[in-house]
Amino acid sequence: MSKDYLYDIIGLGECLVDVVVDPPGKDSVHFEGRAGGAPVNVLACASKLGLKTGFIGMLSNDALGKYLMKTLVDAGVCVRHAAVTSKYPTTLAIVSLDEKGDRSFSFYRNNTSDVMLDKEDVDFSAIDKSRIFHFGSVSMTAEPSRSATLAAAAYAKKAGCLVSYDPNLRPSLWSSMEEAYRVIHRGLEYADLVKVSEEELFFLTNAGTLEQGVEKLLGQYSFKLLALTLGPKGCSVYTKSKHFHSNTYDVKVVDTTGAGDAFWGAFLYKILSINKEISSLTDDEIVDIIHFSNAAGALTTTARGAIPALPSKYDIEYCIKNVPLCS
Repeated sequence: MSKDYLYDIIGLGECLVDVVVDPPGKDSVHFEGRAGGAPVNVLACASKLGLKTGFIGMLSNDALGKYLMKTLVDAGVCVRHAAVTSKYPTTLAIVSLDEKGDRSFSFYRNNTSDVMLDKEDVDFSAIDKSRIFHFGSVSMTAEPSRSATLAAAAYAKKAGCLVSYDPNLRPSLWSSMEEAYRVIHRGLEYADLVKVSEEELFFLTNAGTLEQGVEKLLGQYSFKLLALTLGPKGCSVYTKSKHFHSNTYDVKVVDTTGAGDAFWGAFLYKILSINKEISSLTDDEIVDIIHFSNAAGALTTTARGAIPALPSKYDIEYCIKNVPLCS
């Protein structure tokens, strides 16, 4: 390559503590805190698979922020571009799990550290040195982090990065769904690679079917690739001219937290490993990317937490060879 890169992926967004709450007992409630935030989960997955990753965001200097910083460092994510504040506390996401391991969220996030990231806190030079810039919509739910996120995405696009975007809809974080619709669409304007869930696709397109929703998004924006995650039904991947689908792997689900992020971290890893223009990927290469990413996402559901549950490359390859697909 003609450009000298410092990072394979630089990610911007929220880094917070997921407080996982067990069903209440007779006299008490039990909970456990773990590092979370969709962008950092993606970075940690890619780092575990061997990529060089960096994080742009704001962390608190409180005890929880120090825990998050250590977790990122231990996961191999570079934190030299993260801003640190003593003024604002760490964000908490309260995660409740049902009997199937599916999640529901509530947030303690007023004037907390991740929301207070300002444009002046963003190290744009790190974006210049990255192959992929990754971001999501959670950092765009409030100011000043909204403006900081959009400025970074626009900068990455102009700098020639491959821009990755996860709309990651969290309705409770938006003042209204109309605002969510408008702002999330602004992020789509910069994206080359997009991952959406079924819920997010219907929300963003108001379409009657998945096929209509996909057609609308691909017609409205200049994505190079769109990945539609379908939970236990696997995923579909679309380019301008091709469509691929595969079911995911039949594993015992414990906790779905971070599964979509692991899927996307593995997806970006494979894209960079193949090292070709998206339009030049062969059918076999795209199918290989899907199987690898599905395995990464599935394996992450077999243990509690996001970053602690991320699989190794060996685990993923073993799953592909030995675990049957869901019927």
